[in-house]
Amino acid sequence: MSMEELLRQAKEMQQKMADLQQEASDREVMGESGGGLVKITMTGRFDARKVELDSDLIKEEKFIIEDLITAAINDAVKKVENGQSDSLSKLTGGLNLPPGFKIPL
Repeated sequence: MSMEELLRQAKEMQQKMADLQQEASDREVMGESGGGLVKITMTGRFDARKVELDSDLIKEEKFIIEDLITAAINDAVKKVENGQSDSLSKLTGGLNLPPGFKIPL
């Protein structure tokens, strides 16, 4: 493979990565806990957009509400990370990258 071809492929990958970053910032996921009592909507850039608390939850003790909010945030973060991993796999599908090699998104 020529140097020119490598540079072209690198430029294409850069553009695809920029597109994936934009998609990630636009994508929203919902994390939940307590069987849906707490719902957190988060973007692919880990920005929280919305917090929904079931009205029945307000009667609970403060520490329970805090734990459920924390769990819902963690659920949303995991979903964002899984989406990024899937996107990165699509981007690097044809490349033979060593195990553990990371490309930032």
